[in-house]
Amino acid sequence: MQVIILSSAHDVAVYAADRVVDVINTKKNPVLGLATGSTPIALYEELVARHHSRQVSFRQTVSFNLDEYIGIADSHEQSYRTFMNQHLFNAIDIMPTNTHVPLAQSKEVAVLKKSAQDYEASIQQAGGIDLQILGIGLNGHIGFNEPTSSFASRTRIKTLSESTVAANKRFFKAGEYQPELALTMGIGTILDSRAVLLMATGKAKAEAVKAMIEGPISAMCPASALQLHEAATIVLDEEAASLLALKEYYQWCELKRQQLHEGSLI
Repeated sequence: MQVIILSSAHDVAVYAADRVVDVINTKKNPVLGLATGSTPIALYEELVARHHSRQVSFRQTVSFNLDEYIGIADSHEQSYRTFMNQHLFNAIDIMPTNTHVPLAQSKEVAVLKKSAQDYEASIQQAGGIDLQILGIGLNGHIGFNEPTSSFASRTRIKTLSESTVAANKRFFKAGEYQPELALTMGIGTILDSRAVLLMATGKAKAEAVKAMIEGPISAMCPASALQLHEAATIVLDEEAASLLALKEYYQWCELKRQQLHEGSLI
């Protein structure tokens, strides 16, 4: 893993935006994997600002989101399709037909399984994901791959953990139906991406970050699967990195990487 520790959550968003813009501006038909949740919002705000200042166009970009709740319409205010429209898609020049979020409105198992298979096929037809953006849950989940998820898993129906349901309860009105199932890319799907960039900010994520980077590779911490990826970048603010035992070493490695890139290692 390349572990990058920055001063603030804003710096994390700027770094991630730099990476996304670089992929878009250097790839002929870039394919992005996108995430929802609170952490990526600052990234999307940065990308919108750069689009408005004409630093980047999303006209040729294709996107695939990690997951979607089962049993609510795309138009529901808490659907991840709505989230993406509000925070990114409606503010940039991406073609709506090039944006993909798992279709999960149905509550019929056969329909959902077919939707999951079609989603996997669509990713392959697009040529695979060039850069997958990730956040990390308090229990170490990536996408909605909760603890005990198989590292070989593909897009599928997943039961959300009680802690994840509790964490997301604040987004739903009292008495409103809150999904406890989701369609999510599998860990195997995520690992197929050519590059992965995981963002984590804030003290609350510190334990999950430590388990991901310094703990054993284990299904109990799904994000630890990224230790197996040859191009995984973990971008943290100081608070999210606060429990890392080798924090200074990661900072030293990044300094040496930059020197090597500049041709001034010695």
